[in-house]
Amino acid sequence: MAVYTDVGVEDLAAFLEPYDVGGLVSFRGIAEGVENTNYVLEAERGRFILTLYEKRVNEHDLPFFLGLMEHLNARGINCPLPVRARDGRMLHRLAGRPAALITFLKGVSYRRPTPVHCAELGRTLAELHVAADGFRKARPNALGLDGWRPLYLLARNGAESVQHGLRGLIDRELDHLEEVWPRDLPAGVIHADLFPNNVFFMGEKLTGVIDFYFACNDAFAYDLAICINAWCFEADFAFNLTKSRALIAAYQAVRPLSPAERAAFPTLCRGSALRFLLTRLYDYLNVPAGALVKPHDPKDYSKRLRFHQSVTGPADYGFAA
Repeated sequence: MAVYTDVGVEDLAAFLEPYDVGGLVSFRGIAEGVENTNYVLEAERGRFILTLYEKRVNEHDLPFFLGLMEHLNARGINCPLPVRARDGRMLHRLAGRPAALITFLKGVSYRRPTPVHCAELGRTLAELHVAADGFRKARPNALGLDGWRPLYLLARNGAESVQHGLRGLIDRELDHLEEVWPRDLPAGVIHADLFPNNVFFMGEKLTGVIDFYFACNDAFAYDLAICINAWCFEADFAFNLTKSRALIAAYQAVRPLSPAERAAFPTLCRGSALRFLLTRLYDYLNVPAGALVKPHDPKDYSKRLRFHQSVTGPADYGFAA
């Protein structure tokens, strides 16, 4: 989440008129994240998240994202629910942007999750994959393997200014992954961005999953690999096997991975590390002037990638031999 578009009180009050939420009480911008403009909004009848979708989000994808949240919420996944206005629509416009009002979830995000939190995440991720079955809309993963090289070419010239040797690391990894990437694994709708700041807890209990704006159709095990990268490295970038084992075991208690998924897991972890390295590199080199946003350091994911390159097999992530 972030703030790119400033919204005035008068415009916001007019935006709320079609909704049955009462008048505007207060609002404030949320500086975290890198994709859309987000505000916490207090209305007379509750607290909501107001999201303005910026240029990087394709407006044609919004019915997929919002419909998926409705689908998952109806099947017991505790995720935000888009608020429909009196005309039944979930999308309106504000400040020249498509915008939606989303229910507010209670809870806090942990920057340093414990193995218990990782287990809660693993179980919820598997439940999300199962609950998404039957969702009729589909969206290809624009940031999957076929999108990595075009994105990299937009940032390649600046890679060495970020970290010495980064260009060579990415060049070699792209060549490798394009040769070995698995394309026939069990697949369906995935979250694709389930970082700790997108998961809420009350104590050790997971209370909500947010930010579905990278959701797409792709391999389920790739979604799990994204979570391993996001949840199982410490502040010094040491890999925490205990967290990884807890996350994977809890996931498999709901949805066991196939032998092919397990065999491909080291490659999927390398790919997910490269995906976030590339998007962070691009964002780091292209921060919009005046935006209330702090770009993530791409070097964090070059360190993760080097770890995955040293892995000898699935057991290194906590899978039973």
